[in-house]
Amino acid sequence: MAIIIKTPEEIEILREGGRRLAVILYKVKDFVKPGISTKDLDKYAEKLIREGGDIPAFLNYRPEGVRTPYPASLCVSVNEEVVHGIPSDKKILKEGDIVSIDLGLKHKGLYTDMALTVPVGDVSPASKKLLEVTEKAMHVGINAAQNGNKVGDIGYAIENFARPHRYGIVEVLSGHGVGREIHEDPYIPNFGKKNTGVKLVKGMVIAIEPMLNMGTKNVKLENDEYTFITADKKRSAHFENTILITDGEPEILTRLPE
Repeated sequence: MAIIIKTPEEIEILREGGRRLAVILYKVKDFVKPGISTKDLDKYAEKLIREGGDIPAFLNYRPEGVRTPYPASLCVSVNEEVVHGIPSDKKILKEGDIVSIDLGLKHKGLYTDMALTVPVGDVSPASKKLLEVTEKAMHVGINAAQNGNKVGDIGYAIENFARPHRYGIVEVLSGHGVGREIHEDPYIPNFGKKNTGVKLVKGMVIAIEPMLNMGTKNVKLENDEYTFITADKKRSAHFENTILITDGEPEILTRLPE
């Protein structure tokens, strides 16, 4: 396992790329409403990235073992879709849906990654709670990403926070290193034991991304080779930030400028 420690110059580029990504993804969030297609969201995200002079990280990216490249810039996953939903003109958002928007951006050769799950209009109290708990789980995980801790401390923190809510914690998908590539080592599960796994050190850049399901933790991969759905068709939420391990508190790179 090769852990890439980023140089000060790379960190500055990732900070700027992260800021750009956050601004774009929050604009896409504001674009979410009943009656628009998931492809509309994808086109808007790509337009915003290219207008800034950057490159969509996911477009034409082909993970190992997959036959065809990913055909869009934005992953759009609705309701029981967990992650990597492929945008379509035929998939129209409707009142009460929840939609995960997951976007990667390449700025000056370096990658950042971010996701939000967004309500479409008014959603049920159960869906609201799922979104709130999943977002909080992400921040709990980020808080555990301290210099000198280990990857298992992040997973433990997320699992320990989420378990009392009785949500399924997706285990076959995880956070990851990011920066020079879209996916780098280490693999960062959303469950784990304290003081296990790779040590976190200053200069590491990682994406922390819990996925919580209303029902079972089990997921299935659709025939498109990308879209994961919950095995029981209940709803799922997903939040993600790219962060930097520092001497002190972890720094969220994908954050809106103040």
